[in-house]
Formats: sequence, C-alpha cells, structure tokens
Amino acid sequence: MFGRAALALAILPSLAGFSFAAEDGRTIQIIVSRAKQSLTVYDDGKIIATSKVSTGKPGHDTPTGIFSILEKRKYHESNIYSNAPMPWMQRLTWSGIALHEGKVPNYPASHGCVRLPSGFAKTLFSMTERGAHVIIADEDVAPVVVRHPFLFQPTTDVQILSDVPLRPSKKTTGPVELAMNNPDRSLLVPKPEPLVRTPEESQPLRILITRRGDRELVADVQTMLTELGFDAGVPDGFAGEMTRSAIAGFKRWKNLPSKGTLISKEMLAALYAAAGREPAPQGQLYIRQGFKEVLSTPVAIRDPERELGTYLYTVADIDPKNGQAVWQAIGLRNELSDGTRKRLGIAPEASVLEATGQSVLDRIEIPTRIRTKINDMLTEGTSITITDNGVSPETAPQGTDFITLTR
Repeated sequence: MFGRAALALAILPSLAGFSFAAEDGRTIQIIVSRAKQSLTVYDDGKIIATSKVSTGKPGHDTPTGIFSILEKRKYHESNIYSNAPMPWMQRLTWSGIALHEGKVPNYPASHGCVRLPSGFAKTLFSMTERGAHVIIADEDVAPVVVRHPFLFQPTTDVQILSDVPLRPSKKTTGPVELAMNNPDRSLLVPKPEPLVRTPEESQPLRILITRRGDRELVADVQTMLTELGFDAGVPDGFAGEMTRSAIAGFKRWKNLPSKGTLISKEMLAALYAAAGREPAPQGQLYIRQGFKEVLSTPVAIRDPERELGTYLYTVADIDPKNGQAVWQAIGLRNELSDGTRKRLGIAPEASVLEATGQSVLDRIEIPTRIRTKINDMLTEGTSITITDNGVSPETAPQGTDFITLTR
C-alpha cells in the first residue's frame, strides 16, 4: 500500500505521457468538479492522479451525479456533433456524455462531455476498466472512510468448535469428551477451501436503494391481479392493454369507480386486502453485476417523509487479516423540485448533507436473507447508491450500471 501511495505522489506533478495502472481497477473512483474544472482519480481513498478538464458550456451543461464507464474506445467520432473526433473516449451515458481528449481552456467549453488534455486522456484510459465509477459534482467532493452496521461484510468461513455439533470421543464407555472454547487457534475448525469465483462472479456488485416508483407499483398490481384470476400479463411494470383490462375487471368485481385514476388509492387498498397482503414498503433495492440485473426487492425506509439525499458507498478494500470490508462514502447534493417532493411524499424542508450519511443508513431496513446473499457475493469495488431520485432513464435494462442524476 505504501509503495502505491509513494508512486502516486511521485507522478502527480506531471502525468503527461505516463502510463500508470491502479493496483485494482475495480476500486478506481474518478471525481469531476464542475466548479474547479478539475478531475481527481482516487484508489483506496488516495489521490493517484489529477488534471484540469473542460465541462459543458452554458446551454450544454454536463449533468451531475453518479456514473460508470460503459464503453471504452481509443478513437471515436461523435454521433451527434458532425463526427467530431473523440480520442480516448470513455462513455458515461448512452445519450452522449463521455470523458475524452479535447481542447481544455480554463473554462467550460464542451457540448456536455468532460474534455481531458491529450496526454492525460491516454493515461486515464490506461488506468480504468469498464464499470469504474465517475462522480460529477458542482462542488469538490472526496471519499471518506465510513463504518456502520448497515454496510455489508464478507461472509466468514471460520467456525468456533462450540458452533459445530459435538460428537462422543472414541472412549464410548466413559464420559463424553467435549472441546471447550479456547483462544488457542488449534481448536478452530479448519477453514474450507477458499470460494472460487468465476470472472463474472468476481465483478463488483452495483446496488441501488431508492424509493419505489410507478413501475414497481404497477408490477405489484400485475402480480396480485394475476394471482386473483385477472390475467394482467407479464409483471413488467408497464400498464399495457392486458393490465388495463385486468384492472377494469377487478374494479367491476369490487364495485369501484371505473373512471378517474387508473390505480387509485381506493383500488390499491381493495387489491391488497383481496390478495391478503400488506402494502409494500417505501423503498426498493436493485442489484446489478456485470451490467446485468441480479435482484430487485422491496426494502423499508423509516420516516419516508424525510429526504434521503444521494450517497455513494464503495468497498475500497477487503482486509486480508480480518476479512472486513473497508467502506468509503461520498455525499452529493440533491436538487428535488417541489413537484417531485410532493409526488414522493417528502417534506419541503431541505435535508442537511452529511459527509457519510450515517443517519440515512439508520433508516433503511433490508431483509436478512437479502443481506446474507449480498454478503456472500461481496467483492472489492462493490458499491451502494442511496438516493431519492429513483432509477434514471439513462439506466438501460442491460448494458449500464445504475446511473443517478442529481441535476
């Protein structure tokens, strides 16, 4: 670790033409400050590279939020701006935002991308892997170490002998011999062979925790209607013809108004009661790995009228001595409109941005079986995004990690 830090300090003054790779590309974090027109690369919480940049000019603002590198090309031409050259392109969205080489004056001048000096663009390209996080913020932010019982930890394989079923000794005629707890590690049950993961299973998890949206609600409605005998089709969260027909049939059955809101509060209450279910909690947890969906499940958010904000938590390292994950946090400012607050049931008072979002972590409850599954899958570079902003339209069904736009 010391050697890597020393090397980073040595190269910070001048990066042009220097080829440098992080120890583990999965833990790289790139932070762009629009206010400072700067870019900083972190690995394991340490600065390993910096550069000036040029973000979007007025009318072509670079969006802020949490992104991942989706695609890398040594040379690319813009599909939007007259085939403009974009050397050392690292795509952040499929709608046209990327990091790439370009002219970098001391002010915002791009059409929305983040321009990099030529020497640094090549260097950064060599440092990153697909999936690396890129955070774009108005202010200058940095990762800080955070400890909280909410944050996941790798599953440990060591068992104390007292946790293992006891068996009689070979002296079957005498008293049963028991091995008692003892600090002597010779009494530990040998660890099983290390879990061997495939390359796909070794990729970092991308976890998003946000408020449930209309799509999750519609999917629940579709599932319950089908269970009750009203065929709503595939529970995909889209209210198509079959779903609308099933809703109409349910409303006739329960003598509910057929006009007005398709899924009204009255209709929802009747549907949950008929299905024998409790209303779903306020939150939803999604997991992707390798740009593919792994899991989606409801989670509880206490005090849902309070804003969550937007926070990114990342496993910077897993300590080989104790098997504990070292988590780091970055807090970003949300900009929720009055309409969004009303739709989500969030009080109008703006929340206070915390460095690590400890009070936000206190409010989220994840089912034990889901926690166990995530602990089993945890790898270095795994990240959790917590946000009020929902699943961004930039997040495609496949081919992207979760993209969170804060403005």
